[in-house]
Amino acid sequence: MREMMWIFAVIIFSVCETWGLDTVVRNASFNLGSDVNLTCSNEPRSEVIYVLWKIDLKHKECHIAYTNDGQSTDSCNDGKSLRNTPTALYLHIPNFSNDDVGVYQCETVYTGGADAHIINMDITAPPSISAWLEWKGNKTVAVCKAERGKPAASISWSHLENSSSLKTWSGSDGFFTVESHLELPENMDPKTLSCTVRHPYWEEEKTLVPKLTAATRPHFTMMSICIVVIIIAVLAVILFFAKKKLRCCGVAGR
Repeated sequence: MREMMWIFAVIIFSVCETWGLDTVVRNASFNLGSDVNLTCSNEPRSEVIYVLWKIDLKHKECHIAYTNDGQSTDSCNDGKSLRNTPTALYLHIPNFSNDDVGVYQCETVYTGGADAHIINMDITAPPSISAWLEWKGNKTVAVCKAERGKPAASISWSHLENSSSLKTWSGSDGFFTVESHLELPENMDPKTLSCTVRHPYWEEEKTLVPKLTAATRPHFTMMSICIVVIIIAVLAVILFFAKKKLRCCGVAGR
């Protein structure tokens, strides 16, 4: 029965395309972890004869279908489902993730007509953010990073005297990492500097103050050790020649 119903669905889809049915195309993006409900028609559920969703995801293609006699089929088997309400029939996607990103094509046949939609689905995911100080030669550089967000975050600095460099790259899964570098003037106190990160997932922007990290602290330690060693070496040389001079003077006095 399910095999026959799927064949019937394909026939309906093909007939509707042959009739030149206008297809509504739209783009949509949903927050990571949200529950998504997609409708294919505004017709009341009682008028619906058949609903078919053809879903093209990154790693698979599948379909979900329903007929008004209560028959249904689901080759996705990943939590998506067709749900009924007294007034509508909609596709429910729980806990929306990057695996649900793709093209959702739907066809609804109802008494007196049909509707077709193509929805290009994407995800909005917040980045992980961090900020720190590092040293390049004798220059202090502040770094602000927004990692694995979608779409890419934007970064700005509170100190605009010096220009900053921005680097953006994306992984194979489509998530973006943005990193901004700002070279600090010699007379600037890093405690007065902050970076601001903006992303569509957040209602408010995030502000960070770059701080010294554990990885950079040894730089100061080694520098301090080197300075101390040099000072000790210089003092040792001075003391050596001072003692030698005193010995020479003592011998001469005898």
